[in-house]
Amino acid sequence: MPSYTAPVKDMQFVLHDVLDVSSTGIPGYDELDRDTTAAILDEAAKLAENVLAPLNPVGDAQGCTLENGVVRTPEGFHDAFNQMREGGWPALDCDPEYGGQGLPYLVSTAVGEMFSSANMAFNMYQGLTHGAYNAIHAHGSEEQKATYLPKMVSCEWGGTMNLTEPHCGTDLGLIKTKAEPQEDGTYKITGSKIWISAGEHDMVDNIIHLVLAKIPGGPEGVKGISLFIVPKFMVNADGSRGDRNAVSCGGLEHKMGIHGNATCVMNYDGATGFLVGEAHKGMRAMFTMMNEARLGVGLQGYAQGAVAYQNALGFAKDRLQGRDVTGAKNPEGPADSIMVHPDVRRNLMDQKALTEGARAFVFWGASLIDQAHRSGDKDAEGLISLLTPVIKGFLTDKGFETAVLAQQTLGGSGFTREWGLEQFVRDARITMIYEGTNGIQSLDLVGRKLAQDGGKHVMAFFDMVKRFIAEHKGQDEAFDAQFLEPLKAASKDLQQAGMFFMQNGMKTPNEALSGSYDFMHLFGHVCLGLMWARMAVAAKAALAGDGADRAFLNAKMATGRYYMARQLPATRTHLARIESGAEPVMALDVESF
Repeated sequence: MPSYTAPVKDMQFVLHDVLDVSSTGIPGYDELDRDTTAAILDEAAKLAENVLAPLNPVGDAQGCTLENGVVRTPEGFHDAFNQMREGGWPALDCDPEYGGQGLPYLVSTAVGEMFSSANMAFNMYQGLTHGAYNAIHAHGSEEQKATYLPKMVSCEWGGTMNLTEPHCGTDLGLIKTKAEPQEDGTYKITGSKIWISAGEHDMVDNIIHLVLAKIPGGPEGVKGISLFIVPKFMVNADGSRGDRNAVSCGGLEHKMGIHGNATCVMNYDGATGFLVGEAHKGMRAMFTMMNEARLGVGLQGYAQGAVAYQNALGFAKDRLQGRDVTGAKNPEGPADSIMVHPDVRRNLMDQKALTEGARAFVFWGASLIDQAHRSGDKDAEGLISLLTPVIKGFLTDKGFETAVLAQQTLGGSGFTREWGLEQFVRDARITMIYEGTNGIQSLDLVGRKLAQDGGKHVMAFFDMVKRFIAEHKGQDEAFDAQFLEPLKAASKDLQQAGMFFMQNGMKTPNEALSGSYDFMHLFGHVCLGLMWARMAVAAKAALAGDGADRAFLNAKMATGRYYMARQLPATRTHLARIESGAEPVMALDVESF
Protein backbone atom coordinates (compact mmCIF):
# COMPACT_ATOMS: atom_id res chain seq x y z
CA MET A 1 0.00 0.00 0.00
CA PRO A 2 1.53 3.35 -0.99
CA SER A 3 1.73 6.22 1.49
CA TYR A 4 1.90 10.00 1.33
CA THR A 5 3.41 12.62 3.62
CA ALA A 6 2.75 16.24 2.72
CA PRO A 7 6.03 18.16 2.20
CA VAL A 8 5.05 21.04 4.49
CA LYS A 9 8.64 21.87 5.49
CA ASP A 10 9.75 22.19 1.87
CA MET A 11 6.70 24.25 0.98
CA GLN A 12 7.42 26.61 3.87
CA PHE A 13 11.02 26.93 2.70
CA VAL A 14 9.91 27.93 -0.80
CA LEU A 15 7.21 30.30 0.42
CA HIS A 16 9.26 32.13 3.03
CA ASP A 17 12.98 31.60 2.43
CA VAL A 18 12.95 31.63 -1.37
CA LEU A 19 9.94 33.75 -2.37
CA ASP A 20 9.79 35.75 0.90
CA VAL A 21 6.07 36.10 0.27
CA SER A 22 5.13 38.40 3.12
CA SER A 23 7.55 41.08 1.87
CA THR A 24 6.65 41.12 -1.82
CA GLY A 25 4.14 43.96 -1.67
CA ILE A 26 1.49 41.89 -3.48
CA PRO A 27 -1.89 42.77 -1.91
CA GLY A 28 -2.85 40.09 0.62
CA TYR A 29 0.64 38.63 0.88
CA ASP A 30 1.47 40.67 3.99
CA GLU A 31 -0.87 38.33 5.89
CA LEU A 32 1.04 35.22 4.77
CA ASP A 33 3.45 34.93 7.68
CA ARG A 34 5.00 31.59 8.60
CA ASP A 35 2.47 30.81 11.30
CA THR A 36 -0.49 31.50 9.01
CA THR A 37 0.75 29.39 6.12
CA ALA A 38 1.83 26.63 8.53
CA ALA A 39 -1.66 26.48 10.02
CA ILE A 40 -3.27 26.20 6.59
CA LEU A 41 -0.80 23.68 5.21
CA ASP A 42 -0.87 21.51 8.34
CA GLU A 43 -4.65 21.21 8.17
CA ALA A 44 -4.57 20.47 4.45
CA ALA A 45 -1.91 17.84 5.11
CA LYS A 46 -4.20 16.03 7.55
CA LEU A 47 -6.95 15.76 4.93
CA ALA A 48 -4.51 14.73 2.21
CA GLU A 49 -2.68 12.11 4.28
CA ASN A 50 -5.53 10.63 6.30
CA VAL A 51 -8.54 10.87 3.98
CA LEU A 52 -7.56 11.35 0.34
CA ALA A 53 -4.43 9.20 0.05
CA PRO A 54 -6.04 6.00 1.43
CA LEU A 55 -8.83 6.42 -1.16
CA ASN A 56 -6.41 6.68 -4.09
CA PRO A 57 -5.96 2.92 -4.66
CA VAL A 58 -9.69 2.42 -3.95
CA GLY A 59 -10.64 4.82 -6.71
CA ASP A 60 -8.16 3.19 -9.07
CA ALA A 61 -9.46 -0.33 -8.39
CA GLN A 62 -13.19 0.46 -8.41
CA GLY A 63 -13.41 3.28 -10.94
CA CYS A 64 -16.72 4.95 -11.76
CA THR A 65 -19.88 3.25 -12.98
CA LEU A 66 -22.78 4.52 -15.06
CA GLU A 67 -26.20 3.38 -13.85
CA ASN A 68 -29.36 4.65 -15.53
CA GLY A 69 -27.70 7.89 -16.54
CA VAL A 70 -26.11 8.50 -13.12
CA VAL A 71 -22.38 8.11 -12.52
CA ARG A 72 -21.51 6.46 -9.21
CA THR A 73 -18.13 7.45 -7.80
CA PRO A 74 -15.90 4.99 -5.91
CA GLU A 75 -16.54 3.95 -2.33
CA GLY A 76 -15.59 6.67 0.14
CA PHE A 77 -15.41 9.51 -2.39
CA HIS A 78 -18.73 11.05 -1.36
CA ASP A 79 -17.79 11.24 2.33
CA ALA A 80 -14.36 12.62 1.47
CA PHE A 81 -15.93 15.25 -0.79
CA ASN A 82 -18.18 16.31 2.07
CA GLN A 83 -15.16 16.67 4.34
CA MET A 84 -13.38 18.79 1.74
CA ARG A 85 -16.49 20.93 1.31
CA GLU A 86 -17.04 21.35 5.05
CA GLY A 87 -13.42 22.42 5.48
CA GLY A 88 -13.91 25.18 2.93
CA TRP A 89 -10.99 24.00 0.82
CA PRO A 90 -12.61 24.61 -2.60
CA ALA A 91 -13.25 28.25 -1.58
CA LEU A 92 -9.68 29.16 -0.54
CA ASP A 93 -8.88 31.72 -3.25
CA CYS A 94 -12.43 32.49 -4.41
CA ASP A 95 -14.10 35.89 -4.25
CA PRO A 96 -15.56 36.63 -0.76
CA GLU A 97 -18.56 38.22 -2.49
CA TYR A 98 -19.65 34.71 -3.47
CA GLY A 99 -18.61 32.90 -0.30
CA GLY A 100 -14.90 32.50 -0.96
CA GLN A 101 -12.08 33.10 1.51
CA GLY A 102 -10.17 35.51 -0.72
CA LEU A 103 -6.74 34.00 -0.06
CA PRO A 104 -4.01 34.32 -2.70
CA TYR A 105 -3.86 31.82 -5.54
CA LEU A 106 -0.43 30.79 -4.24
CA VAL A 107 -1.99 29.32 -1.09
CA SER A 108 -4.50 27.39 -3.16
CA THR A 109 -1.62 26.12 -5.31
CA ALA A 110 0.30 24.75 -2.34
CA VAL A 111 -2.81 23.01 -1.00
CA GLY A 112 -3.61 21.77 -4.51
CA GLU A 113 -0.26 20.02 -4.73
CA MET A 114 -1.02 18.05 -1.57
CA PHE A 115 -4.45 17.03 -2.76
CA SER A 116 -3.16 16.08 -6.23
CA SER A 117 -0.33 13.98 -4.81
CA ALA A 118 -2.70 12.28 -2.39
CA ASN A 119 -5.49 11.56 -4.89
CA MET A 120 -5.30 13.20 -8.29
CA ALA A 121 -8.51 11.69 -9.66
CA PHE A 122 -10.52 12.83 -6.65
CA ASN A 123 -9.11 16.37 -6.65
CA MET A 124 -10.14 16.86 -10.27
CA TYR A 125 -13.81 17.11 -9.26
CA GLN A 126 -13.23 20.33 -7.35
CA GLY A 127 -10.50 21.43 -9.77
CA LEU A 128 -12.85 21.48 -12.76
CA THR A 129 -15.42 23.34 -10.70
CA HIS A 130 -12.85 25.97 -9.79
CA GLY A 131 -11.94 26.47 -13.43
CA ALA A 132 -15.59 26.91 -14.42
CA TYR A 133 -16.01 29.34 -11.51
CA ASN A 134 -13.10 31.42 -12.83
CA ALA A 135 -14.53 31.63 -16.35
CA ILE A 136 -17.96 32.74 -15.13
CA HIS A 137 -16.40 35.14 -12.62
CA ALA A 138 -14.33 36.77 -15.36
CA HIS A 139 -16.84 36.81 -18.22
CA GLY A 140 -20.34 36.14 -16.87
CA SER A 141 -23.04 38.72 -16.27
CA GLU A 142 -23.83 39.90 -12.75
CA GLU A 143 -26.99 37.80 -12.82
CA GLN A 144 -25.06 34.70 -13.91
CA LYS A 145 -22.46 35.21 -11.20
CA ALA A 146 -25.12 35.65 -8.53
CA THR A 147 -27.01 32.57 -9.77
CA TYR A 148 -24.17 30.07 -10.07
CA LEU A 149 -21.05 31.14 -8.22
CA PRO A 150 -22.04 30.83 -4.54
CA LYS A 151 -22.87 27.14 -4.86
CA MET A 152 -19.89 26.49 -7.12
CA VAL A 153 -17.57 28.15 -4.59
CA SER A 154 -18.93 25.87 -1.87
CA CYS A 155 -18.87 22.90 -4.28
CA GLU A 156 -22.52 22.19 -3.59
CA TRP A 157 -22.59 22.37 -7.40
CA GLY A 158 -19.90 21.12 -9.73
CA GLY A 159 -18.55 22.56 -12.95
CA THR A 160 -17.01 21.35 -16.20
CA MET A 161 -15.50 22.54 -19.45
CA ASN A 162 -16.85 21.04 -22.69
CA LEU A 163 -14.58 21.54 -25.69
CA THR A 164 -13.64 18.34 -27.50
CA GLU A 165 -15.91 16.52 -29.94
CA PRO A 166 -15.43 13.11 -31.57
CA HIS A 167 -14.08 14.63 -34.79
CA CYS A 168 -11.96 17.46 -33.37
CA GLY A 169 -9.68 18.18 -30.44
CA THR A 170 -7.04 20.87 -30.85
CA ASP A 171 -8.68 22.40 -33.91
CA LEU A 172 -11.78 23.72 -32.17
CA GLY A 173 -12.84 25.63 -35.27
CA LEU A 174 -14.25 22.30 -36.49
CA ILE A 175 -16.78 21.86 -33.68
CA LYS A 176 -20.34 21.04 -34.76
CA THR A 177 -22.31 21.64 -31.54
CA LYS A 178 -25.02 24.19 -32.35
CA ALA A 179 -26.65 26.90 -30.29
CA GLU A 180 -30.03 27.93 -31.70
CA PRO A 181 -31.26 31.34 -30.42
CA GLN A 182 -34.66 31.39 -28.69
CA GLU A 183 -37.13 34.24 -28.32
CA ASP A 184 -36.54 34.45 -24.57
CA GLY A 185 -32.82 35.09 -25.05
CA THR A 186 -31.72 31.54 -24.24
CA TYR A 187 -30.24 29.04 -26.70
CA LYS A 188 -30.95 25.41 -27.50
CA ILE A 189 -27.67 23.49 -27.39
CA THR A 190 -27.40 20.36 -29.52
CA GLY A 191 -24.31 18.18 -29.96
CA SER A 192 -21.96 15.73 -28.27
CA LYS A 193 -18.78 16.36 -26.32
CA ILE A 194 -16.21 13.76 -25.33
CA TRP A 195 -13.55 13.35 -22.63
CA ILE A 196 -15.42 15.60 -20.20
CA SER A 197 -13.78 15.21 -16.80
CA ALA A 198 -16.28 15.15 -13.91
CA GLY A 199 -19.07 15.49 -16.49
CA GLU A 200 -21.53 13.49 -14.41
CA HIS A 201 -21.27 12.19 -10.83
CA ASP A 202 -23.20 11.74 -7.61
CA MET A 203 -21.32 14.05 -5.22
CA VAL A 204 -23.08 17.34 -6.02
CA ASP A 205 -26.67 18.51 -6.44
CA ASN A 206 -26.11 20.16 -9.82
CA ILE A 207 -23.38 20.42 -12.46
CA ILE A 208 -22.81 23.65 -14.37
CA HIS A 209 -21.41 22.81 -17.78
CA LEU A 210 -19.51 25.38 -19.81
CA VAL A 211 -20.01 24.41 -23.44
CA LEU A 212 -18.43 25.70 -26.63
CA ALA A 213 -20.93 25.85 -29.52
CA LYS A 214 -21.61 27.78 -32.72
CA ILE A 215 -24.56 30.08 -33.30
CA PRO A 216 -25.84 29.53 -36.87
CA GLY A 217 -24.82 32.31 -39.24
CA GLY A 218 -21.71 33.24 -37.28
CA PRO A 219 -18.15 33.46 -38.66
CA GLU A 220 -16.33 30.33 -39.74
CA GLY A 221 -13.69 28.63 -37.60
CA VAL A 222 -12.76 29.68 -34.09
CA LYS A 223 -14.10 33.21 -34.68
CA GLY A 224 -17.60 31.76 -34.66
CA ILE A 225 -17.38 29.95 -31.32
CA SER A 226 -19.47 31.07 -28.37
CA LEU A 227 -19.49 29.93 -24.74
CA PHE A 228 -22.64 28.83 -22.91
CA ILE A 229 -23.66 27.91 -19.39
CA VAL A 230 -25.72 24.71 -19.59
CA PRO A 231 -26.81 23.51 -16.13
CA LYS A 232 -27.64 19.87 -15.54
CA PHE A 233 -30.69 21.12 -13.63
CA MET A 234 -32.28 24.47 -14.33
CA VAL A 235 -32.08 27.03 -11.53
CA ASN A 236 -35.29 28.64 -10.27
CA ALA A 237 -35.60 32.36 -9.59
CA ASP A 238 -35.14 31.76 -5.86
CA GLY A 239 -31.89 29.84 -6.47
CA SER A 240 -33.34 26.41 -5.88
CA ARG A 241 -32.84 23.51 -8.24
CA GLY A 242 -35.44 23.25 -10.98
CA ASP A 243 -36.27 20.80 -13.76
CA ARG A 244 -33.74 18.51 -15.41
CA ASN A 245 -32.14 20.02 -18.52
CA ALA A 246 -31.75 18.03 -21.76
CA VAL A 247 -28.15 17.06 -21.05
CA SER A 248 -27.04 13.53 -20.23
CA CYS A 249 -24.03 11.28 -19.88
CA GLY A 250 -23.87 8.90 -22.82
CA GLY A 251 -20.99 6.80 -21.59
CA LEU A 252 -17.78 6.59 -19.57
CA GLU A 253 -14.29 6.30 -21.04
CA HIS A 254 -12.21 3.28 -20.02
CA LYS A 255 -8.88 4.89 -19.36
CA MET A 256 -5.26 4.05 -18.61
CA GLY A 257 -5.37 6.01 -15.35
CA ILE A 258 -7.33 8.47 -13.16
CA HIS A 259 -10.01 5.78 -12.84
CA GLY A 260 -11.61 7.53 -9.89
CA ASN A 261 -12.57 10.51 -12.03
CA ALA A 262 -15.54 10.18 -14.37
CA THR A 263 -14.49 10.97 -17.93
CA CYS A 264 -17.78 11.30 -19.78
CA VAL A 265 -19.41 11.50 -23.17
CA MET A 266 -21.91 14.34 -22.76
CA ASN A 267 -24.97 14.60 -25.02
CA TYR A 268 -26.87 17.86 -25.44
CA ASP A 269 -30.31 17.35 -26.99
CA GLY A 270 -31.73 20.81 -27.31
CA ALA A 271 -30.56 21.69 -23.80
CA THR A 272 -31.20 25.20 -22.56
CA GLY A 273 -28.04 27.28 -22.54
CA PHE A 274 -27.15 30.83 -21.54
CA LEU A 275 -24.59 32.86 -23.47
CA VAL A 276 -21.51 33.88 -21.51
CA GLY A 277 -20.13 37.24 -22.62
CA GLU A 278 -20.43 38.20 -26.27
CA ALA A 279 -21.56 35.98 -29.12
CA HIS A 280 -18.67 34.53 -31.14
CA LYS A 281 -16.17 35.45 -28.40
CA GLY A 282 -16.25 32.13 -26.60
CA MET A 283 -12.59 31.25 -27.05
CA ARG A 284 -11.48 34.28 -25.07
CA ALA A 285 -13.71 33.27 -22.17
CA MET A 286 -12.74 29.60 -22.36
CA PHE A 287 -9.04 30.43 -22.31
CA THR A 288 -9.53 32.02 -18.90
CA MET A 289 -10.40 28.53 -17.74
CA MET A 290 -7.82 26.74 -19.87
CA ASN A 291 -4.86 28.85 -18.73
CA GLU A 292 -5.58 28.07 -15.08
CA ALA A 293 -6.13 24.45 -16.05
CA ARG A 294 -2.73 24.28 -17.78
CA LEU A 295 -0.98 25.59 -14.70
CA GLY A 296 -2.94 23.08 -12.62
CA VAL A 297 -1.96 20.24 -14.94
CA GLY A 298 1.71 21.20 -14.64
CA LEU A 299 1.22 20.93 -10.89
CA GLN A 300 -0.48 17.53 -11.28
CA GLY A 301 2.49 16.27 -13.27
CA TYR A 302 5.15 17.01 -10.68
CA ALA A 303 2.77 16.14 -7.81
CA GLN A 304 2.55 12.57 -9.10
CA GLY A 305 6.32 12.51 -9.38
CA ALA A 306 6.58 13.80 -5.80
CA VAL A 307 4.44 11.07 -4.23
CA ALA A 308 6.13 8.43 -6.39
CA TYR A 309 9.54 9.64 -5.16
CA GLN A 310 8.44 9.41 -1.53
CA ASN A 311 7.47 5.79 -1.96
CA ALA A 312 10.58 4.92 -3.96
CA LEU A 313 12.78 6.45 -1.27
CA GLY A 314 11.04 4.50 1.49
CA PHE A 315 11.49 1.27 -0.45
CA ALA A 316 15.15 1.95 -1.23
CA LYS A 317 16.03 2.57 2.42
CA ASP A 318 14.50 -0.77 3.46
CA ARG A 319 15.42 -2.98 0.53
CA LEU A 320 18.50 -5.15 1.13
CA GLN A 321 20.29 -6.20 -2.05
CA GLY A 322 24.00 -6.59 -2.80
CA ARG A 323 26.97 -5.03 -1.07
CA ASP A 324 28.61 -1.62 -1.22
CA VAL A 325 31.66 -1.96 -3.51
CA THR A 326 33.70 0.10 -1.02
CA GLY A 327 32.88 -2.20 1.88
CA ALA A 328 29.81 -3.63 3.60
CA LYS A 329 27.65 -1.06 5.34
CA ASN A 330 25.39 -3.62 7.00
CA PRO A 331 27.89 -6.38 7.90
CA GLU A 332 25.54 -8.05 10.38
CA GLY A 333 22.82 -8.42 7.73
CA PRO A 334 22.59 -10.55 4.60
CA ALA A 335 23.06 -7.52 2.32
CA ASP A 336 23.27 -3.74 2.29
CA SER A 337 20.44 -1.37 1.56
CA ILE A 338 20.23 -0.56 -2.14
CA MET A 339 20.85 3.05 -1.09
CA VAL A 340 24.59 2.25 -1.18
CA HIS A 341 24.59 1.77 -4.95
CA PRO A 342 25.53 4.84 -7.03
CA ASP A 343 23.00 4.11 -9.76
CA VAL A 344 20.15 3.94 -7.24
CA ARG A 345 21.40 7.23 -5.80
CA ARG A 346 21.46 8.74 -9.30
CA ASN A 347 17.90 7.60 -9.85
CA LEU A 348 16.69 9.05 -6.53
CA MET A 349 18.65 12.29 -6.96
CA ASP A 350 17.01 12.83 -10.35
CA GLN A 351 13.62 12.40 -8.71
CA LYS A 352 14.39 14.68 -5.77
CA ALA A 353 15.99 17.44 -7.86
CA LEU A 354 13.19 17.52 -10.42
CA THR A 355 10.41 17.43 -7.82
CA GLU A 356 11.78 20.15 -5.57
CA GLY A 357 12.78 22.35 -8.50
CA ALA A 358 9.33 21.97 -10.03
CA ARG A 359 7.65 22.93 -6.75
CA ALA A 360 9.62 26.18 -6.59
CA PHE A 361 8.88 26.91 -10.26
CA VAL A 362 5.12 26.44 -9.89
CA PHE A 363 4.95 28.42 -6.64
CA TRP A 364 6.83 31.26 -8.35
CA GLY A 365 4.39 31.03 -11.27
CA ALA A 366 1.45 31.20 -8.86
CA SER A 367 2.93 34.31 -7.26
CA LEU A 368 3.17 35.91 -10.72
CA ILE A 369 -0.54 35.20 -11.23
CA ASP A 370 -1.31 36.90 -7.91
CA GLN A 371 0.93 39.81 -8.84
CA ALA A 372 -0.90 40.19 -12.15
CA HIS A 373 -4.42 39.87 -10.74
CA ARG A 374 -4.02 41.63 -7.40
CA SER A 375 -1.69 44.43 -8.49
CA GLY A 376 -2.75 44.81 -12.12
CA ASP A 377 0.87 44.19 -13.14
CA LYS A 378 0.90 43.69 -16.91
CA ASP A 379 4.56 42.66 -16.93
CA ALA A 380 3.81 39.83 -14.48
CA GLU A 381 0.83 38.83 -16.62
CA GLY A 382 3.01 38.73 -19.72
CA LEU A 383 5.72 36.71 -18.00
CA ILE A 384 3.36 34.05 -16.65
CA SER A 385 1.69 33.86 -20.08
CA LEU A 386 5.13 33.09 -21.52
CA LEU A 387 5.89 30.52 -18.83
CA THR A 388 2.52 28.72 -18.85
CA PRO A 389 3.32 26.33 -21.75
CA VAL A 390 6.70 25.61 -20.12
CA ILE A 391 5.07 24.83 -16.77
CA LYS A 392 2.47 22.60 -18.40
CA GLY A 393 4.66 20.87 -20.97
CA PHE A 394 8.04 20.54 -19.29
CA LEU A 395 6.78 19.72 -15.81
CA THR A 396 4.33 17.06 -16.95
CA ASP A 397 7.00 15.41 -19.10
CA LYS A 398 9.37 15.49 -16.15
CA GLY A 399 6.69 14.50 -13.66
CA PHE A 400 5.92 11.38 -15.68
CA GLU A 401 9.64 10.69 -16.06
CA THR A 402 10.04 11.01 -12.29
CA ALA A 403 7.21 8.56 -11.64
CA VAL A 404 8.83 6.06 -14.03
CA LEU A 405 12.19 6.51 -12.29
CA ALA A 406 10.47 5.86 -8.97
CA GLN A 407 8.86 2.73 -10.39
CA GLN A 408 12.29 1.61 -11.60
CA THR A 409 13.70 2.04 -8.10
CA LEU A 410 11.38 -0.72 -6.90
CA GLY A 411 12.41 -3.14 -9.63
CA GLY A 412 9.81 -5.88 -10.11
CA SER A 413 7.77 -4.60 -7.18
CA GLY A 414 7.21 -1.37 -9.07
CA PHE A 415 5.39 -3.31 -11.77
CA THR A 416 2.84 -4.71 -9.33
CA ARG A 417 -0.31 -3.05 -8.04
CA GLU A 418 0.46 -3.80 -4.41
CA TRP A 419 3.12 -1.11 -4.16
CA GLY A 420 1.15 1.58 -5.99
CA LEU A 421 3.93 2.94 -8.21
CA GLU A 422 2.31 1.68 -11.39
CA GLN A 423 -0.80 3.75 -10.57
CA PHE A 424 1.28 6.91 -10.17
CA VAL A 425 2.82 6.23 -13.58
CA ARG A 426 -0.56 5.66 -15.21
CA ASP A 427 -2.15 8.69 -13.56
CA ALA A 428 0.77 10.95 -14.48
CA ARG A 429 0.57 9.97 -18.14
CA ILE A 430 -2.64 11.89 -18.86
CA THR A 431 -1.07 15.17 -17.75
CA MET A 432 1.08 15.15 -20.89
CA ILE A 433 -2.05 14.89 -23.03
CA TYR A 434 -5.01 16.85 -21.72
CA GLU A 435 -5.46 20.63 -21.67
CA GLY A 436 -3.45 20.71 -24.89
CA THR A 437 -0.86 18.03 -25.61
CA ASN A 438 2.71 18.92 -24.81
CA GLY A 439 3.49 19.20 -28.50
CA ILE A 440 0.79 21.88 -28.71
CA GLN A 441 2.32 23.61 -25.69
CA SER A 442 5.67 23.81 -27.43
CA LEU A 443 4.06 25.23 -30.59
CA ASP A 444 2.22 27.81 -28.49
CA LEU A 445 5.48 28.78 -26.81
CA VAL A 446 7.50 29.18 -30.01
CA GLY A 447 4.72 30.24 -32.37
CA ARG A 448 2.93 32.75 -30.12
CA LYS A 449 4.45 33.43 -26.73
CA LEU A 450 8.03 34.27 -27.74
CA ALA A 451 6.93 37.07 -30.04
CA GLN A 452 4.14 38.31 -27.76
CA ASP A 453 4.35 42.09 -27.22
CA GLY A 454 7.36 42.26 -29.51
CA GLY A 455 9.34 39.70 -27.51
CA LYS A 456 9.18 41.91 -24.42
CA HIS A 457 8.53 39.13 -21.95
CA VAL A 458 11.23 36.69 -23.00
CA MET A 459 13.73 39.55 -22.95
CA ALA A 460 12.52 40.40 -19.45
CA PHE A 461 13.18 36.79 -18.44
CA PHE A 462 16.74 36.95 -19.77
CA ASP A 463 17.29 40.24 -17.95
CA MET A 464 16.00 38.67 -14.74
CA VAL A 465 18.53 35.85 -15.00
CA LYS A 466 21.36 38.31 -15.76
CA ARG A 467 20.45 40.51 -12.79
CA PHE A 468 20.32 37.50 -10.48
CA ILE A 469 23.77 36.35 -11.59
CA ALA A 470 25.24 39.86 -11.31
CA GLU A 471 23.75 40.37 -7.86
CA HIS A 472 25.25 37.19 -6.40
CA LYS A 473 28.48 36.84 -8.39
CA GLY A 474 31.82 37.14 -6.61
CA GLN A 475 30.61 36.54 -3.08
CA ASP A 476 31.57 32.87 -2.96
CA GLU A 477 33.92 31.23 -5.47
CA ALA A 478 32.41 27.78 -5.01
CA PHE A 479 28.87 29.12 -5.40
CA ASP A 480 29.86 30.92 -8.60
CA ALA A 481 31.29 27.73 -10.07
CA GLN A 482 28.54 25.39 -8.90
CA PHE A 483 25.47 27.54 -9.52
CA LEU A 484 26.01 30.83 -11.34
CA GLU A 485 28.29 29.68 -14.15
CA PRO A 486 26.05 26.71 -15.11
CA LEU A 487 22.98 28.98 -15.03
CA LYS A 488 24.75 31.56 -17.21
CA ALA A 489 25.77 28.90 -19.75
CA ALA A 490 22.26 27.44 -19.89
CA SER A 491 20.70 30.89 -20.34
CA LYS A 492 23.08 31.55 -23.23
CA ASP A 493 21.96 28.28 -24.82
CA LEU A 494 18.36 29.46 -24.55
CA GLN A 495 19.18 32.83 -26.07
CA GLN A 496 21.12 31.17 -28.90
CA ALA A 497 18.14 28.92 -29.65
CA GLY A 498 15.88 31.97 -29.75
CA MET A 499 18.26 33.69 -32.19
CA PHE A 500 18.19 30.61 -34.43
CA PHE A 501 14.40 30.85 -34.60
CA MET A 502 14.55 34.57 -35.39
CA GLN A 503 17.10 34.11 -38.14
CA ASN A 504 15.51 31.08 -39.78
CA GLY A 505 11.92 30.70 -38.62
CA MET A 506 10.39 33.69 -40.36
CA LYS A 507 11.33 32.58 -43.86
CA THR A 508 11.08 28.84 -43.15
CA PRO A 509 8.60 28.22 -40.31
CA ASN A 510 9.47 24.52 -40.03
CA GLU A 511 12.96 25.51 -38.91
CA ALA A 512 11.39 26.84 -35.72
CA LEU A 513 8.53 24.36 -35.37
CA SER A 514 10.84 21.35 -35.69
CA GLY A 515 12.77 22.59 -32.68
CA SER A 516 9.85 23.76 -30.60
CA TYR A 517 9.70 20.73 -28.30
CA ASP A 518 13.40 20.93 -27.56
CA PHE A 519 13.04 24.66 -26.95
CA MET A 520 10.29 24.04 -24.39
CA HIS A 521 12.56 21.62 -22.53
CA LEU A 522 15.56 23.91 -22.84
CA PHE A 523 13.48 26.75 -21.37
CA GLY A 524 12.22 24.47 -18.62
CA HIS A 525 15.75 23.49 -17.59
CA VAL A 526 16.80 27.13 -17.42
CA CYS A 527 13.77 27.89 -15.23
CA LEU A 528 14.61 25.04 -12.87
CA GLY A 529 18.25 26.13 -12.90
CA LEU A 530 17.14 29.61 -11.83
CA MET A 531 14.95 28.09 -9.12
CA TRP A 532 17.79 25.95 -7.78
CA ALA A 533 20.15 28.92 -7.75
CA ARG A 534 17.55 30.93 -5.82
CA MET A 535 17.00 28.06 -3.40
CA ALA A 536 20.77 27.77 -2.87
CA VAL A 537 20.99 31.48 -2.03
CA ALA A 538 18.15 31.06 0.47
CA ALA A 539 19.67 27.92 1.99
CA LYS A 540 23.08 29.60 2.39
CA ALA A 541 21.51 32.56 4.14
CA ALA A 542 19.51 30.31 6.46
CA LEU A 543 22.58 28.25 7.32
CA ALA A 544 24.28 31.42 8.53
CA GLY A 545 21.49 32.08 11.02
CA ASP A 546 20.78 30.72 14.47
CA GLY A 547 18.65 27.62 14.92
CA ALA A 548 19.01 26.49 11.32
CA ASP A 549 17.82 23.04 10.29
CA ARG A 550 21.27 22.19 9.00
CA ALA A 551 20.43 18.72 7.72
CA PHE A 552 17.53 20.03 5.62
CA LEU A 553 19.49 23.02 4.30
CA ASN A 554 22.65 21.06 3.51
CA ALA A 555 20.53 18.51 1.63
CA LYS A 556 18.97 21.40 -0.30
CA MET A 557 22.42 22.69 -1.30
CA ALA A 558 23.61 19.23 -2.34
CA THR A 559 20.48 18.59 -4.39
CA GLY A 560 20.91 21.93 -6.12
CA ARG A 561 24.52 21.14 -6.97
CA TYR A 562 23.35 17.84 -8.41
CA TYR A 563 20.78 19.51 -10.66
CA MET A 564 23.25 22.08 -11.94
CA ALA A 565 25.91 19.44 -12.64
CA ARG A 566 23.82 16.52 -13.91
CA GLN A 567 20.56 17.91 -15.33
CA LEU A 568 21.13 21.48 -16.48
CA PRO A 569 23.77 20.51 -19.10
CA ALA A 570 20.89 18.97 -21.10
CA THR A 571 20.42 22.48 -22.55
CA ARG A 572 23.42 21.81 -24.82
CA THR A 573 21.78 18.74 -26.30
CA HIS A 574 18.50 20.56 -26.86
CA LEU A 575 20.35 23.46 -28.54
CA ALA A 576 22.19 21.07 -30.87
CA ARG A 577 18.90 19.48 -31.90
CA ILE A 578 17.31 22.88 -32.53
CA GLU A 579 20.24 24.04 -34.66
CA SER A 580 20.06 20.89 -36.79
CA GLY A 581 16.97 22.53 -38.29
CA ALA A 582 14.00 21.02 -40.05
CA GLU A 583 15.78 18.84 -42.60
CA PRO A 584 16.37 15.76 -40.40
CA VAL A 585 12.77 15.95 -39.17
CA MET A 586 11.08 16.49 -42.53
CA ALA A 587 13.39 14.40 -44.73
CA LEU A 588 11.07 11.43 -45.34
CA ASP A 589 8.12 11.47 -47.72
CA VAL A 590 4.88 10.39 -46.05
CA GLU A 591 5.01 7.10 -47.99
CA SER A 592 8.47 6.33 -46.58
CA PHE A 593 7.33 6.06 -42.97
